[in-house]
Amino acid sequence: MKVYIEPIGKLINEFSKLPGVGAKTAQRFAYRVINMSDQEAKNFADAIMSAKKNVHYCKICGNFSEGDICDVCKVRSAETICVVKEPKDVIAIEKLNEYNGVYHVLHGTISPLDGVGPNDINIKGLLSRIAEGGVKEVILATNPDVEGEATAMYITNLIKPLGIRVSRLAHGLPIGTDLEYADEVSLARAFIDRKTL
Repeated sequence: MKVYIEPIGKLINEFSKLPGVGAKTAQRFAYRVINMSDQEAKNFADAIMSAKKNVHYCKICGNFSEGDICDVCKVRSAETICVVKEPKDVIAIEKLNEYNGVYHVLHGTISPLDGVGPNDINIKGLLSRIAEGGVKEVILATNPDVEGEATAMYITNLIKPLGIRVSRLAHGLPIGTDLEYADEVSLARAFIDRKTL
């Protein structure tokens, strides 16, 4: 005997394909959709199809865009480029309202164990933008994991000889952390990245 009738099973299966969604969460999502009104379900389905049809990658930076060029690239100076792994990282930085430059989305990081090399991510696009001139600083904002660090080091070695300032987001202790509870990697990084007062 089947646990779920076919339409529910299919819906649960599709939700479970989303990152971070386990079997129980997929089941809750499926039940929520089933209990929606017809109009709510239509709006939900329309939003998915609209995003799939209308969201593209900016031809300049690789960020999400509704047109060929994203809103950031249209209006901001390209003197400073912040390099990130994914478009969701752009959104995280934009929420801070602290950065006024442009972005460059790599769409991945170097990971030899996963078979991802420098040619598999958008490093060539970054070098092309730099070659156009006018770039004064490249900020590397890849994640502070092994792949992010390897990618940042690789890009640094390519760009530094060009005479362009290369910086890396600081790593270390989050505000409000007690030293005794900090993990060793974060604490070590905080010492390495300490600043003069």
